[in-house]
Amino acid sequence: ADALALVDLVDLLQRLGIHTLGAFAALPHVDVASRFGPVGERAWRLASGMDVRPPQTRVPPPDLVVRTDLDPPVERVDTAAFVAKAMAETFHERLAERGLACTRVSIEAETVDGVQLARLWRHERSGNTGGLTSQNLADRVRWQLDGWLQRRAVADAKADATDERLTGGIVMLRLVPDEVVADEGRQLGLWGGSSAADERASRAFARVQGLLGPDAVCIPVLTGGRRPGDLVTLVPWGDERVAPPTAANPWPGRLPTPLPTVVYPMPLTCTVLDATGAPVGVSGRGEVSAPPTRLAVGVERVRAVTTWAGPWPLEERWWDLQSARRQARMQIVTDDMRAYLVVLEGGSWWIEAEYA
Repeated sequence: ADALALVDLVDLLQRLGIHTLGAFAALPHVDVASRFGPVGERAWRLASGMDVRPPQTRVPPPDLVVRTDLDPPVERVDTAAFVAKAMAETFHERLAERGLACTRVSIEAETVDGVQLARLWRHERSGNTGGLTSQNLADRVRWQLDGWLQRRAVADAKADATDERLTGGIVMLRLVPDEVVADEGRQLGLWGGSSAADERASRAFARVQGLLGPDAVCIPVLTGGRRPGDLVTLVPWGDERVAPPTAANPWPGRLPTPLPTVVYPMPLTCTVLDATGAPVGVSGRGEVSAPPTRLAVGVERVRAVTTWAGPWPLEERWWDLQSARRQARMQIVTDDMRAYLVVLEGGSWWIEAEYA
C-alpha cells in the first residue's frame, strides 16, 4: 500500500512540475505535510536525507536529577551500592510521575579529593523492553563504582594516574537523566518475556562494561559495503542496534558468497608470486600478469598455491581524491588447505581476510 501511494505521489509531483528530488526537498516541510499527508512527509524526509522517523526524545526536566551527599566519605562499593539503590528508586519514581522512561543516564561521582567522574549508560529500548528500571540502574551504579575502584587498584600498582579512577572516598553521587522518552510500558513476547539465561547474560555484559569500559563488550550490526571489513560495525552492548538504510543496498562489486569468516583488523603483508618468482600484477583491464603459484606471508612462510579465483576489481569514490580506493581482489587456496582473500592496492599485496 505504501509503495502504491508513493507511485501516486510521484505521478502527482511530476504533473505539478516537480521532477527532481532536490526540487521536492526544497519545498517547505509544513506545506508538504499539509498538502500530501503522511506519505508525502515521509517521502520529503527521504528526499532531504533525513531519518524517516525522527527520535522521540525530549529534554529531561532538571528536577529529575537525584543527588546524594555522603558524610562521612564512602570507600566501599557495597556501602555506596546501598545508597545507590535508594537513589535509583527515587529516580524511577520521579520518572513514573511524569510518564517517562529513561534510556540513557549519567552516573556521576565526586571524591574527597575533588575528582569528578562520569559515565553514560544506555539501555536499549525496543518493542519488548522498557527503559531502565530501578534495579537495572542500581546494578549499573554498583558496577560502575566497582569498575572505577578496580582501575584505582591497577593504576596504583602501575603508578599511573592518567586512568579514569576513584582517588579517594566518595562524597557525592548523582544520577542525571540524559535521554528520556514516553513510557509506553513493556510489551512481553507471545510466550513471555526474556529467558533467565538472556537476563543473566545481559547483566554479565553490563558488569564487564562497568569494569573495563563500554567498548569491552560489543555486538555486530550489519551496515553493508563492498569489502569484508565494511559489512559489520561493532556497537557497544546497550547502545542502539539500528542498521542503516544502506545495509540492504545491492552493493555492486562486493565479494561473492560465501564471505570470509575471519577479517584481520590490520591486513597482513604478503607477496603473490608466479612460476618465475616475480610478483604477480593486475592490469587496468583486470587481467593477471601470470597465474599465481606461491603465496609468501612475511619473510618466513611461503606456500604453494593450489587454486585461485579472480581478480575482481573494486573502485570506490573515484570522484574524491582523498577517499578514493582502487583494488584488485583474489581468492587463493594454499597447499596447507587455507583459503585467503588477498588484495592488490597501490602496488602491494595484502591478506585482508581468511576463509575458515
